[in-house]
Amino acid sequence: MLDALSLDQMRMFLTVAEAGSFRAAALKLGRVQSAVSHAIAKLEDTLGVALFDRRGHRPVLTPEGKALLVHVRDVLLRVDAMRARARGLSGGVELELGLTVDVLFPPRLVGAALAEASETCPSVAIRLSAEALGGPITALLEKRSQLSIIVGESFRDPRIAMEALTSIDMIAVVAASHPLARASGPLDAAALADHLQIVQFDRSPLTGERDIGVISPRTCRVGGQDIKQAMILAGLGWGRLPGWLAAEDLAKGRLVRVGTGALGRRAQLPMEAYLCHRLDEPLGPAACSFAAALARLCAGPQDRPEPESGVRARP
Repeated sequence: MLDALSLDQMRMFLTVAEAGSFRAAALKLGRVQSAVSHAIAKLEDTLGVALFDRRGHRPVLTPEGKALLVHVRDVLLRVDAMRARARGLSGGVELELGLTVDVLFPPRLVGAALAEASETCPSVAIRLSAEALGGPITALLEKRSQLSIIVGESFRDPRIAMEALTSIDMIAVVAASHPLARASGPLDAAALADHLQIVQFDRSPLTGERDIGVISPRTCRVGGQDIKQAMILAGLGWGRLPGWLAAEDLAKGRLVRVGTGALGRRAQLPMEAYLCHRLDEPLGPAACSFAAALARLCAGPQDRPEPESGVRARP
């Protein structure tokens, strides 16, 4: 009986579960509601279990439905990945390479990898954007980019393949003129909370109500790392910057490390950077060329001052 299962039925089941009703699923799939209801009923008959409790205003997943939904989602992800692989094997050079880069990742590495990819695929146009926090993953989920570079572990998604590239050191810094720079002895989190913290806000919906890395109740929320750096240099407050961005100001004494062990040794914490793409979307020759160049640049020796560089190649 299970041989009678179809991918179409499974997609309808997944869509109803995610949309919350047969009507909403039908609109999303471009089908009539009766066709969706019939397909789910046939699937339930084939499986021998009820997937939804229909007694209320909206269908609710039964315990059996919740258990099987995990398997259905996994099957569909694998099928989509296989189709993407097949399209990639048969496809030609893409017209445009869309890339979204986390603002914490060093742009010089991106530029060097794009230059190599452009030599391999000179006809391909490049669309490059920089976004913070959940932005790079959202760009993939919304199919605005073929590739994204993310930094950190907060935005994993089962539809996204991730490959580690390198480590970015985030350093808690403050202007040399700020009171925190003159504080004696190690500072704890409570002492940091007494001062304004400069933090990056997220334009994507992925963070929801979460505050990532925010310690102080008093914050200045900014839209980019360049303005964040400028506000910290101006003495407005303290904040964390990627080491590659803070290195020159630290070396010249315009910035100093915050004297705390609450944010890692020497006020420094490593965050892993990943190159990401959708499992169900094939990567064309230009995307593959960029990915290979970036991985090589991140893994190879790099001319960086230590210890203030803030970028370390993956072992």
